Amino acid sequence: MSRSLLEDVKAKLADNVEGYSSVNFKDAGNRSRDHYKSSMSPRRFMFRQTLLPLVRWETAYLAKFQKACRSKFWDDYFAFSANLGAHTFFVIMLPTPFWFGYAQLARTLVYVLAAGVVFSGMLKDYFCLPRPLSPPLHRITMSGSAALEYGCPSTHSANAVAAALAIMYYAYDNQDGVSTSSLLILRVLMWIYIVSILVGRLYCGMHGFLDVIVGSLVGVVVFWGRWLLKERIDEFIITPGPLVPLVITPIILILIRVHPEPVDPCPCFEDSVAFSGVVLGVDLALWHSWDKPWMGQDLYPGYLPYSYAHCGIIKSVLRVVLGVTCIFLWRAVMKKSLHTVLPPLFRFIERIGLSMPRVFFLRASEYNKVPGSIPDTTLVNATEIPSLIGNIKRGRSDSVGPQSPADMYETMAYRDERQRRRSLEGAGKDAPLPPSKEELEELDEYQLFLQIRPPRVQYDVEVITKLVVYSGIGWIGVEGCAIMYYYLNL
Repeated sequence: MSRSLLEDVKAKLADNVEGYSSVNFKDAGNRSRDHYKSSMSPRRFMFRQTLLPLVRWETAYLAKFQKACRSKFWDDYFAFSANLGAHTFFVIMLPTPFWFGYAQLARTLVYVLAAGVVFSGMLKDYFCLPRPLSPPLHRITMSGSAALEYGCPSTHSANAVAAALAIMYYAYDNQDGVSTSSLLILRVLMWIYIVSILVGRLYCGMHGFLDVIVGSLVGVVVFWGRWLLKERIDEFIITPGPLVPLVITPIILILIRVHPEPVDPCPCFEDSVAFSGVVLGVDLALWHSWDKPWMGQDLYPGYLPYSYAHCGIIKSVLRVVLGVTCIFLWRAVMKKSLHTVLPPLFRFIERIGLSMPRVFFLRASEYNKVPGSIPDTTLVNATEIPSLIGNIKRGRSDSVGPQSPADMYETMAYRDERQRRRSLEGAGKDAPLPPSKEELEELDEYQLFLQIRPPRVQYDVEVITKLVVYSGIGWIGVEGCAIMYYYLNL
């Protein structure tokens, strides 16, 4: 393929997606090293180049492991179990412990999962390390967006380790009246869960050993931080006066502001904003409601009184149905309202020079209106639930080849590096080494670029919208539902 035609393909990928000229396909050069070197600070690039050989070294061993273990049963098992470590699963499940009287567990899960998502997302976008190369690995997944993120660390691993440790700690801390055998069964189940997620990330070709190890360490650290600061946080949350919101709100905003800019389009930042919003909403609800009549004041912040003897099966189910309905209605109404109200405000802010746009996000001055349907990678829309169930029934997908710009650049860099090594090995000999079978089967650059699905357009108002919407979800899950249950006698 001619170089001019290749450059034309790159240009179309950038220009045909509104607002995505900054993807930098046209200016990245022919080597992915130049792409990252020109877009990262010297220190970030140094860290990336130090860790990159380890990521590439792992690929051959991961491919052998995957090939030796492949079977339909394990494909289905690890692809399905991966859902239990995903963001959507935890966002859906997190309110439930609040609604049934397990506020201590729910709050711990909120804190450790949010911290895990935020800090793993920051590390991913800082290092910009690719996932293990495909091919030779197969990507086995039930999620269409998981492979769009960078590789290190594994957020699934961080979530699984942090959540399992939190559940085991809660059970140990409240073991009065619980049999020893029940505690043992719980520990066994939690370790099965951890192993399933961690090994599954390797088996499914989604992560390497480095990704899983660092992700697990993130999970351990955030759990340890919650355990260490538990009493201080609980005491601070119920401090009278405006101190709590005046401290928590700036902390959340600062975390969002300092989130590193990725070199390639990556949804990590969106998930970080969403989980930060949940923490903000939950904390504000705890601060405002801990001494209100709809809360159980005699126990601990966030406790929603619940008794199965009082509620029975019907009222218990109603708690879940009404809670989930309120959350989805809130998101649908507020998302649409904010996408209508915010663009004019953002244009005014931009005119006076106060806007701080992120890369890959369109400024309000560059578009007329926000489309009505924008996908949410953190929590599915209510209308998407039937298709989500259908995806589970259909099972996992098995794909080979680049799935994101980061994948594409790594494929090109890996090929160039191998060709360079082969040239060095053949230097001084009468004839160059013949190309390997793998090299003959490799896709050329034209085919690589054509395989990449152009990233969707993102709008600057989405950041504030997501923060407000998910803060509201956090508030509804605690105080909103407590008020509703109190007055409906649920």
